[in-house]
Amino acid sequence: MKFVSTRNPLVRVTFQEALFRGLAPDGGLYIPSEGLELQTHFQALDRQSSFHEIAALVTAYLLKGELDAGAVHRIVRNAFTFEPKLVQVDEQLSILELFHGPSCAFKDFGASFLAAAMEEYLQSSDQRAVILTATSGDTGSAVATAFHGKKNIDVVILYPSGRVSPLQEKQLTTLGGNITALEVDGSFDDCQRMVKAAFLDPDLSKRYPLTSANSISLGRLIPQSFYYIWAFAQLKDQLKEEFFFSVPSGNFGNLTAGLNAWKWGLPVTGFVAATNANDVVPQYLETGIFSPRPSQLTYSNAMDVGNPSNFERMEALFQKNWNLMRSLVFGDRVTDAETLETIRDVKAQHNMFLCPHTAVGYKAARRFLATEAGDHGHICVLSTAHPAKFLEIVERATGQTPELPPPLVAASVKEKVSFKIGNTLADLSQILRQVIH
Repeated sequence: MKFVSTRNPLVRVTFQEALFRGLAPDGGLYIPSEGLELQTHFQALDRQSSFHEIAALVTAYLLKGELDAGAVHRIVRNAFTFEPKLVQVDEQLSILELFHGPSCAFKDFGASFLAAAMEEYLQSSDQRAVILTATSGDTGSAVATAFHGKKNIDVVILYPSGRVSPLQEKQLTTLGGNITALEVDGSFDDCQRMVKAAFLDPDLSKRYPLTSANSISLGRLIPQSFYYIWAFAQLKDQLKEEFFFSVPSGNFGNLTAGLNAWKWGLPVTGFVAATNANDVVPQYLETGIFSPRPSQLTYSNAMDVGNPSNFERMEALFQKNWNLMRSLVFGDRVTDAETLETIRDVKAQHNMFLCPHTAVGYKAARRFLATEAGDHGHICVLSTAHPAKFLEIVERATGQTPELPPPLVAASVKEKVSFKIGNTLADLSQILRQVIH
């Protein structure tokens, strides 16, 4: 299998090259050059199929000829010391909890796989990597946790000042060691723009072995497909008609991972792209026009993205065919008021706390089930973060406080250490010279 740029299929690289480059030389994102035919394998899965088994199956097919079975199993074993959990709310709706990893967010799956894969490649060479990543919240804490203490790897995380939750900020600014946190005077879109500019800057690329841990990284994206497949295996025997996923969406890496699983043969009827007020993709699905704009600050801050990078991958998957995309992906946007209302109602009706991002996915899922398209189906909502990461919002909605899991308790008492910088490439270049040696 080779991996190609979304902007030029003639740019073909190995997985290892895609892993350490992050962004293609032409500014495009890497995608598999061909599809996998795994439908027979997926249909053979059942409730007894372990998450590790599924992860190893897909990884082995994607990296066939590049990594042997031993390397694949080492990566999977080292990456996944945790698993998802499925909670069935009623006959039509279930919740896939993806927050049982070390940073209590779904991005642990991608970050842990990426760290394990890089470690596998780096252990047999004296190669070094400098990971440059932007975060709107959960990516930073997941990447920091996954890569902390890894040999030959430095991590620099850019996050928007005042736009991540206090606990998220603690998680990504308190580890130290090989982890450096940069507090940027701007939005997530500014952070993402700075990272992309750094990858394309000849001087920085020559000076540092830069790579990414954002969802622009192929190594982050691939493992996120695994839990879609696992959820299907868990629910398969009870599915009578259509099967959908509702995906809280910001930079659209999570949804793109699900679309990859569908392309490889996962029998999914469709996906709900659930956004907050930053709804450029739902607008595209309605109008056929993609119009990026500055992001708006909302309660579901990790989804505050006005120019989602992975839309480029989505277009490539559907060969820029708007009608084809909108036949499989259904857009919805959820307001802050609806987010609070959903958190309150779900706690009252089902005694469950939801984080604001999960609440966006839940509200959109309920609305979708009320339509003709979803009336006879089952929908699985991706629950992307532990509600305790957003204490202030959950307390505002419910008047109650979710219990902090142990990783968040540990982070909450540590001292924040970060560098405050401006939002230009020059600002980033200057600080890199100070912190990377």
